[in-house]
Amino acid sequence: MNSPPPSGFASSSATAIRVRHALSRRLFCIGAATGVVSACIGSDSSASPPTPTPTTTPMPGGTAPVSWAGFSGRFLDQSGRVIDNGNKGVSHSEGQGYGMVMAAHAGDRQGFTRMWDWTRDTLLRPEGLLAWRYVPTATPPVADPNNATDGDILVAWALGIAGARWNRQDWLAQAAVMRAAILARVTVTLAGRRVLLPGVAGFAEGGRVTLNPAYYVWPALDAFHAVAPAEGWDTIIADGTWLLTQARFGQHQLPTDWVELAPDGALRPAPGRSPWFGFDAVRVPLYAQLGGRSGLARPAAEYWQGRRSAGQMIPAWVDVTNGAIAEYAGSAGVEAIVALTGGGTAPHALSDDYYAAVLQVLATLRP
Repeated sequence: MNSPPPSGFASSSATAIRVRHALSRRLFCIGAATGVVSACIGSDSSASPPTPTPTTTPMPGGTAPVSWAGFSGRFLDQSGRVIDNGNKGVSHSEGQGYGMVMAAHAGDRQGFTRMWDWTRDTLLRPEGLLAWRYVPTATPPVADPNNATDGDILVAWALGIAGARWNRQDWLAQAAVMRAAILARVTVTLAGRRVLLPGVAGFAEGGRVTLNPAYYVWPALDAFHAVAPAEGWDTIIADGTWLLTQARFGQHQLPTDWVELAPDGALRPAPGRSPWFGFDAVRVPLYAQLGGRSGLARPAAEYWQGRRSAGQMIPAWVDVTNGAIAEYAGSAGVEAIVALTGGGTAPHALSDDYYAAVLQVLATLRP
């Protein structure tokens, strides 16, 4: 799905892994959605697009604050497209959602409107979900119609915040359409639990489903239930809490980027995927903490604090099956989540990498 690529590493040795994960994260679902797996790989191998035009004046010395102003100055172009500079300049529904949430919280109506207009005009599908990726150098730039559920959730949440803040009934109505589409198209009941599929196509096979624990954006799900208590979000929340409580593995009981749920309720790291507490799963403690669920964040927080107390680096990923760790440290975004969940000081300067910067700014929000 459009889960962020492993960006913002502290070591150049991560480059090959970043590219591999950016390509592999959706291989099996693209085949189901389009029938051509190679289409994704071909589009990502294109030349990098021009550097986006900043919407704010860059900070002196090349530094920017950890804020929406800093983020938009680096990663938002004039058209309203949020640019993933760690993944060849593509854009994602998820990235548009991140930006829209940040702008809505910051009170930037103009920036929010520009992002939503671009997202609506470029990615919106007929039923209300969003195509997951835009590749500016490809023809067509939106080649894969499959969605990414976390992008849909983020955009619907942002539309609800902004619609209420600025009394835009059209945005509130669109948020309702998106909520209904999410419930209708990307939820499924298995093992007596109603869970969020990562996308419409490609995540259910042989009675089993592949799930991404980081797609449970708790502040958004809580907001959905608050504004529409009859829609059934309480079930999604309760069963998602069960999922994230059970989907912990290895010595440190950490979540993994992808998990497989069987009909009998058994969970395991998803076959064919790296069994890592890694580039997606770091958002599990982030969203849990932002959503007032410190218990769901605790295993990761305790692991990180244990390493910090021992004077050890915070690794970019941990293999839950054997305890192996990355040889390079997590990004500034990971450090921001470590500080959020366990105390300490987060990096003061915004990373120049898109995904690391996303994590940094999200960690400052107080939904």
